[in-house]
Amino acid sequence: MHRFLIVTLVLGCGMSAAHARAASDPTETVRQAEQVLADLVAIPARQIPQHLLAEAQGVAVIPGVTKIGFIAGVRRGHGVVLVRDAEGEWSLPQFITLTGGSVGWQAGIQGTDVVLVFKTRKGVEGLMNGKFTIGADASVSAGPVGRDAEAATDTQLKAEILSYSRSRGLFAGVSFDGSALEIDQHAHVAFYGSPTAELPRHLPESAAQLRNYLVELTQPNPATPVVGEPAPPRISARKLEAVRRSLNWAEH
Repeated sequence: MHRFLIVTLVLGCGMSAAHARAASDPTETVRQAEQVLADLVAIPARQIPQHLLAEAQGVAVIPGVTKIGFIAGVRRGHGVVLVRDAEGEWSLPQFITLTGGSVGWQAGIQGTDVVLVFKTRKGVEGLMNGKFTIGADASVSAGPVGRDAEAATDTQLKAEILSYSRSRGLFAGVSFDGSALEIDQHAHVAFYGSPTAELPRHLPESAAQLRNYLVELTQPNPATPVVGEPAPPRISARKLEAVRRSLNWAEH
């Protein structure tokens, strides 16, 4: 038991270091988030239902959330969130962290992709105003997938956030009650050159691509992309300026 505890702690330290490197590379976070979105449509029977994405007010993607557990488990991940403004336009990605805990006799390290679909403006505004606790600041339910969406429960229909995780290539609804989401100002400044309350000093192409890709996925009848090779259309200069300004919509 003592040896197992030491191994778990060593692995935990290694994974923490890996996540620290990921947090210092927001460009990689954006790239991974786009890949997760591309994989959403890989298996039609088990994907997040299209109509839920089309009606979403916000979508958070946290690739590779790590769960380290021995007696008490802790989840930690870095990702992005994109939100709709008052006119229904999607913003550029903003960086977030997810932190949560769980209690029980569990051990080991597990990585998974997390997708949160915000159904209401309340949930989105709560997140954009600062630290946000899933389940406390907005109701959450494990989301339906594929054909299961037709038999959604009352709890799922009333929830403000639908939560999903991907394991072994399949998305499934899962509860993230008690997990905290927080805007990652450090990653935002590193990526855009300015804090969230200001317009970006520079706009990386990967940010525009991810935003535009989500636009395509949330259309009523989106074209099915090639898995592993997302190719969102380019966005016009005029549209880019509008999207740039949408980054700080929650401040006004």
